[in-house]
Amino acid sequence: MNQFYKMRKKYISPDLLQTAEDLRDRVIALRPFPEETLKSLREYYRIGLTYTSNALEGNSLTESETKVVIEDGLTIEGKPLHDVYEAVGHAHAYDYIYTLATSKPLEEKDIRELHRLFYEKIDVEKAGHYRTVPVFISGSRYAVSPAPRIESDMRRFVKWFNDNEHKMPTPEFAALAHQKFVFIHPFIDGNGRVARLILNLALIRGEYTIALIPSVLRHEYVQSLELSHKTPNVFVDFIASRIIETQKDLLRLLNYGGGNGGEKSSNGGENGGGNLEELIMELIIQYPGIKAPAIAEKLQKSLRTTQRYLKVLSDDRRIEFRGATKNGGYYQIMDNKY
Repeated sequence: MNQFYKMRKKYISPDLLQTAEDLRDRVIALRPFPEETLKSLREYYRIGLTYTSNALEGNSLTESETKVVIEDGLTIEGKPLHDVYEAVGHAHAYDYIYTLATSKPLEEKDIRELHRLFYEKIDVEKAGHYRTVPVFISGSRYAVSPAPRIESDMRRFVKWFNDNEHKMPTPEFAALAHQKFVFIHPFIDGNGRVARLILNLALIRGEYTIALIPSVLRHEYVQSLELSHKTPNVFVDFIASRIIETQKDLLRLLNYGGGNGGEKSSNGGENGGGNLEELIMELIIQYPGIKAPAIAEKLQKSLRTTQRYLKVLSDDRRIEFRGATKNGGYYQIMDNKY
């Protein structure tokens, strides 16, 4: 941590920061990745971030449907065309953040372009343009920037971004960038999606992986963001925890898939093999409420095999299924010392 960080007010828990940095260093130690691995990881997060970010805003597409829409260009029967456009647009915006993942200063036009790519199929006239009317955030007690002040507030935001990117730890900086942007709310719609893209742009530029916020954590996400108007550390620590869990997921994927670097898998074996119970447990911790088909898809195992291991974990009282059969999912039993 640099001297500036030691002197200024800190908004991130030292323990969370240390864990995030340690995990980042473990990922870096596995580099360089083969070209095929880099491509597959980028596609993995392209689907994952598009699905989770849209789901937080009420998009009805499942992760599998999101994949079909983005990769195959197909619509999904019974799903609103608006939801399909959100998936396609977000995927384009995701691709764009990699063109910004350099040391060049961020510009206002970059942020407007992110919104244009996301929103142009929904409303081409408003895509990439700041709003001219007042908007209100449902459930929030705080006002966002009034329309006449948006341009000046965005100029200040971009200046803050460029002035502070290298003056504070990346997890803290990324969380504060998200927070500051969403408090301005410069666009008529899609501000949350763009905020999470800016968050992840900051992470990529700081050599972290993409951070995902599953929709089952929407309440904690929204609540911590609301509280951060007065106590920014609440939201910063929430984001730091998501950075940590997503990096753990990446390490699990690399180790289970035979990534280079000689890292040990969760059961102590070398590169791959892995204990399927522990891999499933890690997924449930990272994605509370995840369903058996999603677990099977992420681990590339059959549904029958996945369900067999889920039963073992349930019988051991490490996890439990909550909710109706159709809509419920698996959760860690918190009083278990796993």
